[in-house]
Amino acid sequence: MTAPASAPTPGPVPKRLSFLTVPLLISLLYAAFSLLTLPFLGPRIQEMLPQIQAQLGLPTEVLPPALIPTVLWLSFALTSLEILLLYFTRRAVLEGRAWGRVSSLLIGVVSLLIFPLGTLLGLVMLVGAFDREVVAYTKN
Repeated sequence: MTAPASAPTPGPVPKRLSFLTVPLLISLLYAAFSLLTLPFLGPRIQEMLPQIQAQLGLPTEVLPPALIPTVLWLSFALTSLEILLLYFTRRAVLEGRAWGRVSSLLIGVVSLLIFPLGTLLGLVMLVGAFDREVVAYTKN
């Protein structure tokens, strides 16, 4: 039985392709780790909410305990979608697909807002995404 043929790579792998793939992998691992800690955040949400409201100058309101599972499930779903996006974007970049580079650009721009680690990763991704060799590699 023969193995299915994978998509051919578009040419030699550029040196700066790792400027895209490594930050995507770091972001993926970070999101996976945060997904693992999610079940333990229920009591912490009740503690943090009044502190955040006080810092913002908002009236202190208590989150009903019945809404905590909803918040946690919503966080679980959004983090899972983030993990899938990062995984498939990294895979597309490694395969030389154009949509992977575009998705990396968007992820890099959004990462700039997450100071300090996200800003650093976003800058590295943007440098890698605009490299001529990487642009040529991801023409498919």
